[in-house]
Amino acid sequence: MQELIIVTGMSGSGKTIALRSLEDMDYYCVDNLPVEMLEKFVEHIAEDAEFYPRVSVGIDIRNSGEALRKLPDILASLDPNKVRPTVLFLTANNRVLLKRFSETRRRHPLSNKNLKYSLTQAIDAERDLLEPLAASADLLLDTSESNVHQLRQQLLQQLSKNNTQVSILIKSFAFKRGVPFDADFVFDARCLPNPYWVPELRNFTGRDQPIAEYLGQQAMVKEYLQDMHDWLEKWIPRFEENDRAYLTVAIGCTGGHHRSVYLAEQLAKHLGAQRGNVLVQHRELED
Repeated sequence: MQELIIVTGMSGSGKTIALRSLEDMDYYCVDNLPVEMLEKFVEHIAEDAEFYPRVSVGIDIRNSGEALRKLPDILASLDPNKVRPTVLFLTANNRVLLKRFSETRRRHPLSNKNLKYSLTQAIDAERDLLEPLAASADLLLDTSESNVHQLRQQLLQQLSKNNTQVSILIKSFAFKRGVPFDADFVFDARCLPNPYWVPELRNFTGRDQPIAEYLGQQAMVKEYLQDMHDWLEKWIPRFEENDRAYLTVAIGCTGGHHRSVYLAEQLAKHLGAQRGNVLVQHRELED
């Protein structure tokens, strides 16, 4: 069966990087394909499945709003016995998008179409137009906190999986900087003992042995970790039964350096030993 990845999302969120990463993974990539041509394109590659086993198509706001609204129906109409479509939607918050456009000095596509749009108005209009695609995406990635290398690593690790199990991203974060936009499940670790208030532990992170020893001895931490593991082991198979390909589990604490990092590392170790398709990221440590 042929793989088809539709790369879409907000302008400035990293779609070009995603397509280049997919090319590195031996996908045949086509950028900015008009939505109206997608069905014909799929028919064309289906005639030579051996030559086009893995294909990626970039579709963005340069299509009309009407065409973008038709995309979910077009994908649903494809023969599931011939092609397996996956929608990858990339996004970022407005502050980051404004900064990226300012640094590159590129015009937003909607600013080119409507010269009365300011950059902020163009970003807001694009987000509204793409909301139905974001809601139906198989994989939603928020690149607000990711650099080029982190995005490539995440795509390479998640999209290179060739199995029926859901790919799991476990992400630690600080609540004071907001919950990750792409989180499917959020666990709050702020009720647990905080190593920050132990002076000799303050400068370590949850990846360091002193923090692991301190938290690993706390009965409450052990119980919390076990409950998270048991809950995910119970419910992840339900998502796999419904053909869900990706899940993001976010674990937060106050500063995102100690408790959430330790729990993410431990949870990834437990789930990874059983499933083998688990990726861990620490948002506040990777800036």
